[in-house]
Amino acid sequence: MRFIISGKNIEVTEGIRSAIEHKLSKLDKYFSEDAEIFVTLSVERNRQKIEVTIPMKGQVVRAEQDSTDMYVSIDLVVDIIERQIRRYKTKLMNQKLSGTEFKKEFFEVDDDAQDEEIKIVRSKKFAIKPMDVEEACVQMELIGHTFFVFRNADTFEVNVVYKRKDGTFGLIEPEF
Repeated sequence: MRFIISGKNIEVTEGIRSAIEHKLSKLDKYFSEDAEIFVTLSVERNRQKIEVTIPMKGQVVRAEQDSTDMYVSIDLVVDIIERQIRRYKTKLMNQKLSGTEFKKEFFEVDDDAQDEEIKIVRSKKFAIKPMDVEEACVQMELIGHTFFVFRNADTFEVNVVYKRKDGTFGLIEPEF
């Protein structure tokens, strides 16, 4: 695996770099040698944040974690990545797909941990009325959700607004 480590508002010291490579080397058993792992470290208001992105053919494994200590954040993000990989492995095996980024041994190893199965526990239907982005954000705030699906009055496409961790809003627009 090849690590691409960068920092925002933080200098990536040799100690942090070696800690990241040591902790993420646990993922060696899953990925081939040519897999790339992008790691971005940042500091925002006493919060030490790490983002890990592993692009694969058709998929992306991504996790981020923050805490008051960068080394704790590194440990937490490795746990999340491993859980996501186990879930993805179950999906691949159930659909009999091949994950080209993974080693062949990955599919032969039986994980000790219980793989989580995705279960839909509630389904909802609702009318999507045309509105502008600002109105959708207000509606989302009024119902107390972190996302809101609506039909954009300007484009007549289905869009999603969502609330980010930092309190700002994001917009997802389809691209065909």
